Amino acid sequence: MTDQNRFEEARRRFLKGAAGAATLAIAPGVILHQVARARPASQPASSENRWGMLIDTTKCSSGCDACVRGCQEYNGWGDNEVHSDAAQKAHWIRKVEVRNRQTGYTHSLPVMCQHCKYPPCVDVCPTGASMKRDDGIVLVDKHICIGCRYCMMACPYKARSFVHEELHDQLPTAPRGKGTVEACTLCVQRVDKDGPEAVPACAEACAAEGHNAILFGDMNDPNSKLSKALEKYGGTQIREDLGLDLGVRYLGI
Repeated sequence: MTDQNRFEEARRRFLKGAAGAATLAIAPGVILHQVARARPASQPASSENRWGMLIDTTKCSSGCDACVRGCQEYNGWGDNEVHSDAAQKAHWIRKVEVRNRQTGYTHSLPVMCQHCKYPPCVDVCPTGASMKRDDGIVLVDKHICIGCRYCMMACPYKARSFVHEELHDQLPTAPRGKGTVEACTLCVQRVDKDGPEAVPACAEACAAEGHNAILFGDMNDPNSKLSKALEKYGGTQIREDLGLDLGVRYLGI
């Protein structure tokens, strides 16, 4: 092996071993910056993160449902389903019109699972199917959900749906099943894959329409765009009086 080959081999071993570091000095005055990555698949979710959203309702128009359509397309629920009762259709996210009774002022906002720090749905679930990950994402384990729907009754935000009928053409990224409860997952598969760079389907669709009303990020990271926006503009929790410490915050309500 030539000296040049030995040098290249040593350089490759060095860079491979240093890949986990955030910044590395590889030569005097030369710094290698390592891009932050999501956690490995074998590593559990960590309480160091708390994923959440800030939704600017002043950018939401009553006629826009881009966030709903984006969620439907990505997670495979909604329009492609056949129901005997239209009221039984799934709604992982829905648009709500809010009206001030005193002034008559109305505006539109999306409502989904609020990913509570203290979720009532988890408290009442008899099997543990309703659960909150250490990183704040509230999910339903379809393998042990018995369809009792206690969680639906406990949720103050009417954010959960029950699957009444047989489903077809499900997406592998969002498994669903008759007789189980479902709700917004914050596109958990994207979060696990992309970490701080993740963009849920609703936020992606909103940005594609040019509204940019939904900001996703890590509420525990003071340097994240979400934390900085919350620090600068604040954020209202729906029914803050319940003390659930929501992962979804709103501006303009």
